[in-house]
Amino acid sequence: MLNLDKYDTHIFPNMVKPFLLCIVLLLAASCCYQQANASTSRAEIPYATERLDQDSIPNSILLTKFKFKQYYGGVVVIQAVLKGHPDTLQFILDTGSAGISLDTATAVRLGLHLVPSDRTVKGLAGTKLVSFAMDQTLILPGLVVDSLDFHINDYELISQVYGLQVDGIIGYGLLSRYIVTVDYDLEEIGIYSPGKYLYPRGGMTLRPSLTTIPIIAAPVRNGKTNTSNRFFFDTGAGMCLLLSNQFVNDSAIMADKKRRRKIIQTEAQGLGGRMQMNLTTIQEFKVGNYIFRNVPTYLFDDTYGVTSYPYLGGMIGNDLLRRFNLVLNYPKKEIYLLPNTHFRDIFDYSYTGLIIYLIDGQVEVTDVIKGSPAEKAGFKKGDIILAINNNMGPNLQVFREMLKSIGTRAVILIRRDKDLSIKKLPIKSIL
Repeated sequence: MLNLDKYDTHIFPNMVKPFLLCIVLLLAASCCYQQANASTSRAEIPYATERLDQDSIPNSILLTKFKFKQYYGGVVVIQAVLKGHPDTLQFILDTGSAGISLDTATAVRLGLHLVPSDRTVKGLAGTKLVSFAMDQTLILPGLVVDSLDFHINDYELISQVYGLQVDGIIGYGLLSRYIVTVDYDLEEIGIYSPGKYLYPRGGMTLRPSLTTIPIIAAPVRNGKTNTSNRFFFDTGAGMCLLLSNQFVNDSAIMADKKRRRKIIQTEAQGLGGRMQMNLTTIQEFKVGNYIFRNVPTYLFDDTYGVTSYPYLGGMIGNDLLRRFNLVLNYPKKEIYLLPNTHFRDIFDYSYTGLIIYLIDGQVEVTDVIKGSPAEKAGFKKGDIILAINNNMGPNLQVFREMLKSIGTRAVILIRRDKDLSIKKLPIKSIL
């Protein structure tokens, strides 16, 4: 799934207002830190400019550490509550979000006062006006963060993709206040106060362009074509790489007839609903000093100008980024990459051609890729998957993992209308 309904495109010089996703939170010079249950507001955050004497910068202090869960494409989900509301909420940690947000249904359920605005969010499939829940306090394990203005958006489709209730997205609105570490090996988040932070050995430091969403430059090679562009650094997107067709055509990255890559049609989620995309592989893509080969890549028509091409060529998603433990040092405008145990994990090459979501408590086939093993096995859009290899129950995460066992044949119990049937599905790469 591509979680792409959240880009703040006001950072681009060619974009016109009002395409703003969220208020940019300002950092002030005074600070106050506490080890446990620390509380910070906008006015309490130091910002270390390059002109500041390095000796006067305090050491970063660990404020809290807590566990997270990984979902499809390595997407990070953390739990938190809003002050005054006992419900435990689930948030995606998302460097591709220019603010912080709540799901519409969650905001209504909590009875939050919503303030209409003339601001719009722009995504791959449309734009929409958003309201705000102003001056809220988010309570994370061991840390209280106040003075947050949540914009309100609909995340029902995202919840269906990941098979859990997504109550909101945590992006720049919180990340800008701290140094945040993401350890995919331990599945652990660390939050530190801004200041001097010693990066571990063995990795490298990126210095992205950072207004609200990190942007890094990266080279791309396919056949004899070598090119480069800038890309969003997006931990909230459960895929490897996304390129706009405008960039693909102008760079001729797919034009080498001798090394022509297979391209298949599929779908993705964007603001406004589902949209059609193409899926292929790129021979080589480089993040910092690290080279990845045969990278699964989505190609899309940037109808709504999300990338403001040629300013950006596309987006790097979390199925690449999860292969590093990350240090997100927004106050210093740095991101540190340290290869982890997932660095050499095989890519997901869409092994069956089944697109499945959790809808109304059922695992439903929402699309079948043409010419795929799933189409040949007789699957149809709307089929309900009841079991795979005798594993019963609507566990979307488990089902997806079982459909990645290359070289095996899955036995799947489905319901179509009122009829039950069993289908045997060979699992192999379709790219």
